Parts: sequence; structure tokens; C-alpha cells
Amino acid sequence: MPIVADTILRLDGVAKRFGTFTAVHGIDLEIREGEFLTIVGPSGSGKSTLIRLLVGMDVVSAGAIWLRDKRIDAVPANKRPTCMVFQSLALFPHMTVGQNIEFPLKIRKVGPAARKARALELLDLLRLPRDFYAKRVTQCSGGERQRVALARALAFDPEILFFDEPLSALDYRLRETLEKELKDLHTRTGKTFVYITHSLEEAMVMSDRIAIMRAGRFEQIATADEIYARPVSRFVAEFMGEVNLFAVHGPQKGGLVGKEIELHLNGEAAEIGLGLAANETATLMVRPEFVRFLTNAGTADFVVRGVIIAEYALGSRLQYEVEAASGMRLTVEKLRQDAFSGAVGDDIILGFDSVHIHMIRGE
Repeated sequence: MPIVADTILRLDGVAKRFGTFTAVHGIDLEIREGEFLTIVGPSGSGKSTLIRLLVGMDVVSAGAIWLRDKRIDAVPANKRPTCMVFQSLALFPHMTVGQNIEFPLKIRKVGPAARKARALELLDLLRLPRDFYAKRVTQCSGGERQRVALARALAFDPEILFFDEPLSALDYRLRETLEKELKDLHTRTGKTFVYITHSLEEAMVMSDRIAIMRAGRFEQIATADEIYARPVSRFVAEFMGEVNLFAVHGPQKGGLVGKEIELHLNGEAAEIGLGLAANETATLMVRPEFVRFLTNAGTADFVVRGVIIAEYALGSRLQYEVEAASGMRLTVEKLRQDAFSGAVGDDIILGFDSVHIHMIRGE
């Protein structure tokens, strides 16, 4: 595959098999130097197996892993210029914070004075008080232990930091804080971060690019905005949050035809068929925030009639669930200040415009 100029890590046809089961299917990937790449996917998608291959904890069954111009897939984990931050953090409970941070330097036989100086620098970088140096790890909170684990990883001065769901065991508020701190730390250090998570929110907040895995393959790799607005498949569309999806086929005399729901089309949407050939099948996608309630005077390119069957309060947003005559359910989201005046059980008309839709072909 062609090499991007700033590529630091490259995978060429990497596969991992366990007996007759293939966990990772011959994938290619280029990770750019200094980027924050998050690999996300449901349980069993292969993301944890992949990161174990990247860090050297498992051996590839096929393919090659390159660090710049050096092949490293046969290099043991302890010989690679990379470091892993585990979900369990793997801190030594019998050691102080300072001793934990210094551990990689001690292994390298760095002198005591230099080790302590580096540990204090890293406490500053992770915004922990310097008096934490002598504090027992068991006396630290969950968020403090997370920062200590990051400091220890950085003490090794790795070229790439790998993260295996390090925030998953934390409560929501602390996780939200550390997401922002990790992104800030990435900016301040300039290191390459490769992050594994099942949390879409973590991926959206922190990443330069997101790689979505499904059944041992990459379904799509792009920025969060690109994947959210233009997913390549129904799987990606649904994985990236609430979405309304309609199976449709190309225009006949009456324009675009809905296969699962009766779509009433107006204006250009009806005339051009959104680029579909006659009887070509596709999936029409519109996110809930782009669907609106229509009054008698309102118009839209696409119109659906239905009944409000539920309303949910989501902090600053309100979410409405609507059932169409076919039984298909649609989701509408509004800011709280733009709440719809109707109530559960009301017959309503929904509308959305062609500028806000995305057509997923080939499914």
C-alpha cells in the first residue's frame, strides 16, 4: 500500500487467527505521527486483539507491522519503543507514586537523582502536586491513579502510547473530565496516541480520526464529523448515534420510493430521485436533529405522517419517538428551548430536507 509521508506505524495485511477462528482479517492501516487515533467497535469486533498485536503482546498470524522503516511484528513487546496503559492500570500497590513513575527508568538503570527529577517533571505535566511523589498509590483516588499510570507510561518516553479502555471503570463525571485531560495531554506532549474503546463518546471527544471495527475488519476510518455525517454503511450509521434509516429504491414515475415507509416527496427530491437509478436500492439516512414537526403552513422535501408515542428528557435536549402508519419508528431531537407543543398520542407530520440526508449505497 502507498506510504503516507508522516506515517509512524503501518499495518500491511495483518491477521490474527486462533485455531479456526479469525479475530482480525488481513487489515491495512496507517497511523500518522502525532495523531490521536481511536479504534472503536462493539464487543467481539477485534479491537482488543488488534491492540495486543500492535503492542507486541500477541504474534501476528499473517502480514507485517512497520514502525517507520523498521518491521517490528516479530520484536518482543519489551523491545519496542511503545507503551500500553491498561484498563486495570497495573500500578504496584506496595509502591509510592514516585516509585511507580520511576519504575521504567529503574529498569533502564537510570540513576536515582535523574529518576526523581523525571518523576517530578511528569507530576507537573499530569497536574498532580509534587508532594504526591511520596504518597502511596492506595491512597490515591481513581482519577489520581489514572494520572499516575499515564505518568509512568510517559516516563518510558515511548514513540507511541497505546490505551486499552483505561477510563471504562470510572464514573461518568470523572470519565468526562479525563477525556478532556487526555486530549489536552496529547496536544501538550505531541506523542502518537492509539486508543481502544467501546465508548462512542470517548472517541468523538478525543480523536483526530476514528477507526470503526466490525467482525475483525475496519468498516470506516475518518474524522468524527465525516463518519457521523457520511457513514459508509447502516452499521456505521447506527453505531455513531441515533439515526433514522429508510430503505428506498430509485425513481419510477412518482420519484424516490420508500420500501419500509410511505415517504411523501416534494420539490427537487421527487424530481431527481437523489441520484438513484430506476429500482436501485439504497438506504436514506437523516439524523434526528434534522427532522422537524410540520404545521399546516410548513413544507419539506420529505414528509412522513405518524403518532407521537414517547417523549424523553435528555438534559438540554428532548427526544421524541414517532410511529408511522407502517409501524416503523422515527426519532426526533430538539433543544429544550425548542420543545414541540404536542403530546404523546398526537397525530403529527414530520419533515426533513434533501440537504440534510445521506444516501448509503450498496446495502
